[in-house]
Amino acid sequence: MSATPLVSQVNSPNFGKSELIGPLLGASVVELTAWVQEQGQPAYRGKQLHDWIYDKGVRSLGDISVFPKSWREKVADVPIGRSSLHYRAVAPDDTVKYLLKLADGEIIETVGIPSHKRLTVCVSTQVGCPMACDFCATGKGGYKRNLSRGEIVDQVLTVQEDFQQRVSNVVFMGLGEPLLNTENVILALKALNEDVGIGQRSLTISTVGIRDRIHQLAQHHLQITLAVSLHAPNQALREQLIPSAKPYPIEDLLNECREYVEITGRRVTFEYILLAGVNDLPEQALELSKRLRGFQSHVNLIPYNPIEEVDYKRPNRDRIQAFVNVLQQQNITVSVRYSRGLEADAACGQLRTSKR
Repeated sequence: MSATPLVSQVNSPNFGKSELIGPLLGASVVELTAWVQEQGQPAYRGKQLHDWIYDKGVRSLGDISVFPKSWREKVADVPIGRSSLHYRAVAPDDTVKYLLKLADGEIIETVGIPSHKRLTVCVSTQVGCPMACDFCATGKGGYKRNLSRGEIVDQVLTVQEDFQQRVSNVVFMGLGEPLLNTENVILALKALNEDVGIGQRSLTISTVGIRDRIHQLAQHHLQITLAVSLHAPNQALREQLIPSAKPYPIEDLLNECREYVEITGRRVTFEYILLAGVNDLPEQALELSKRLRGFQSHVNLIPYNPIEEVDYKRPNRDRIQAFVNVLQQQNITVSVRYSRGLEADAACGQLRTSKR
């Protein structure tokens, strides 16, 4: 006998309002309390259910020992919404790549990145990706569907359980374009913040830029980090690297980012993958600095991580440093990030739903 489906109404002013139907994972203590009461149980069981889902990582309602046996049996088939491990690979730097199988059989990729006392999780927001960026493995496999809020939160719990360590940071930089799944991403942010206990400033959304979606995100007044994948200093080159950029001029994107800064008070991080001989020239660094001058922002340079499908190369360190020098001379805040997990195909731009 199946229980009534979970119907949740999100009323937090920071996260908007949205009605969802689905598994229990991702729901707040208020939503879970309403659900257990619909099942004829006392309200306090909502807090118990919340603790077992988020703190104990239970995968079946039948395993919650504090619930009456008769009710456990009645609701045993109600899905909590946890994935199963399909594949796990560990890189020499201890970064771990996970392929997770969802309830419908689809596979997504998640990465756990340990660093000193921190544990960062790179989560996916879609099965595949429709953006088809030329240098990225993810888009080569096409797009299938959006992930639910619970499927996003599940990735964090999975990594947390595997490392036996609390997750400190979450970056929405895995499979998919987060701002094409805005509703579920906002709900997942809410759950990660309020239910899993990760501070908003430790949450980062990465986007290549979808018209009007950064504006929509700004209306939630979140304290998260927004990372915009720019990858080029001008529209022509950006269109070559990111086909989806054609209807969205770089100036329009940057204006929307400026509005985001004004509304939220949070600076924007611009991600810039360095491709040897393509976008790494000193004159391109100068062009980029002119576009970002006076902007409350930070440039994050990412030396290219190779994939089999294309012939792009990573610049050498001298070329990278020359690019950095130009930006610094123009008073642009910049850092270089060498991606973790390269040997396990778990680095930035290498994620895909296959084992290689």
